[in-house]
Amino acid sequence: MELLIPILVVIVVVFGIIAVTGLVIINERQVGVVIKRTSRKSLSPDRLIALNGEAGYQADTLAPGFHFGYVPWFYSVKRVPITVIPPGEIGLVVAADGSSIPPERILGRVVDCDDFQDARKFLTNKGEKGRQLGILTGGAYRINTALFTIITAASASQHGMSKDDLEIYKVEPDQVGIVTTLDGAPIDEGEIAGLYIPGHDNFQNAQAFLQSGGRRGLQEQVLLSGSWNLNPWFAQVEQVPMTEIPIGYVGVVISYVGKAHIDVSGIEFKHGDLVNIGHKGVWVSPLYPGKHPINTHIMKVELVPTTNIVLNWSPRTEAHSYDSTLSSITVNSKDGFTFELDVAQVIHVGALEAPKVISRIGSVQNMVDHVLQPIVSNYFRNAAQSYTVLDFLNARSDRQAEATVHVGKAIRAYDVEAIDTLIGKIVPPPALMQTLTDRKLAEEQNKTYQVQQEAQTQRQQLVRATELADIQQNMVKSEQGVSIAELQARSQIKQAEGEAESIRLKAQGEAEAVRAIGEAKAAAYRAGAEAMGQQGFTAVQLMQIVGDQNVRIIPEIAVNGGGSGQGGGSLVEALLGMMLRSEIQKMNTPTNPDEPTSEG
Repeated sequence: MELLIPILVVIVVVFGIIAVTGLVIINERQVGVVIKRTSRKSLSPDRLIALNGEAGYQADTLAPGFHFGYVPWFYSVKRVPITVIPPGEIGLVVAADGSSIPPERILGRVVDCDDFQDARKFLTNKGEKGRQLGILTGGAYRINTALFTIITAASASQHGMSKDDLEIYKVEPDQVGIVTTLDGAPIDEGEIAGLYIPGHDNFQNAQAFLQSGGRRGLQEQVLLSGSWNLNPWFAQVEQVPMTEIPIGYVGVVISYVGKAHIDVSGIEFKHGDLVNIGHKGVWVSPLYPGKHPINTHIMKVELVPTTNIVLNWSPRTEAHSYDSTLSSITVNSKDGFTFELDVAQVIHVGALEAPKVISRIGSVQNMVDHVLQPIVSNYFRNAAQSYTVLDFLNARSDRQAEATVHVGKAIRAYDVEAIDTLIGKIVPPPALMQTLTDRKLAEEQNKTYQVQQEAQTQRQQLVRATELADIQQNMVKSEQGVSIAELQARSQIKQAEGEAESIRLKAQGEAEAVRAIGEAKAAAYRAGAEAMGQQGFTAVQLMQIVGDQNVRIIPEIAVNGGGSGQGGGSLVEALLGMMLRSEIQKMNTPTNPDEPTSEG
């Protein structure tokens, strides 16, 4: 008890001092909101915050520290936490007091009030009650909560909002943010979107947007990839992919909003008009391959192929599908037949010509359906009537060349270049086709016969040439044989002449030898006869012959001693008889040993 009494005394003294001095202590994380209990002045019914000492909530707040004079029976001080906006978030502001918002706007304009921390300046600068255009970004603020209600992500659900609405808005890469503003004057009649307004930092400075004449509704300007401090009560954003122009195409922009329409196409282009970039109409400069931040809600981009486009008047359809509505062309010939043609048309649209094509026709599909289809189809229908079916078939290349020239000239007037016109499958009447087939077979057979005939003729010529070659070979051989025979004959003649000469010379030599021998023998005979006598010399010669030839004398020949007696002869006579006999035997001996002799 003894200790309790001093403590109670101290407390009473402190409270007494506070009550007497009106001391108020505010720490660094608090804001002191002052309420004046009594005053000789009263607030007007339309005001909530006192600026001149009226009873009620005061505009000025108490900063951290010691404050005197706020005696309890005159003042009430509410200590409220400071307002903290986390990084990556925003804070929306609702003012409970201020001027009325004009009917043409829905949000209170931004005034100089130190980011809503100076309630007095807000009110004296004619800040407007209600939802505010201005927002609070990341940081700590000393807010008079009697005047301002701050909505953060933590308290969003209490105010019927989503937490995402109180986060910094992010436009993803390769996306475009299409903006619709919720405040400002209405869009002018005849327009579908507000025109581009400079100087508002991509809709982050809503007050600058409105002061520059920004209009409520869809906006021409877009947000690119990035993070933006946007007031969701002021601007809503829809993200769409960036417009991609593929390689081989250009994009022709048709803008439904923009600056005043001023035609820049020139006096020679009379079938449409072109405008510069940023103006309403068909832009004279196309978009080239790449990604472009196009507001697709107010602009249309027509893709135009700059590569060759093949269009088929046949059951076949290309990948681009421009020719999906085209079919084979039915034509009538001069001779009254109906047949079908498959045609392919190759065209090209230049990059700088693409805006003219779109301005004149509207789209590539319109160009195919309303320009090329009638030009190509009608040409072949008209051309077929000047020829019979067979003539058309036989002169197909000529018809194709004529079509290329005609179609190229016709579509050039539409700023389209014709590369080639090709005739594909031709389907004539079956009966006529059979006739053509039979004729073709006959022609081919005739060609075959001609080839065979030529082959036979060549074969005959070959045989004739072969035989002539053989004859000529034999003639050559004969001529060579004659020449050889002549040479051989000449050789034999020469040989015979040589042999004859040799024989003649030999005979002459032998004769001379015989004559010399004979003369020598004769001389010897004469000498012997003179020396020995005629008979003696003769006997000696006979004996020599008998000795040389081994002649038998006995017993075939009897020799007597007398010389000339009767019944006997001399030796000489005997020898002569033997020689005569020998010669007679030689004469009777036949030439052929097989033949019998006369004696036999």
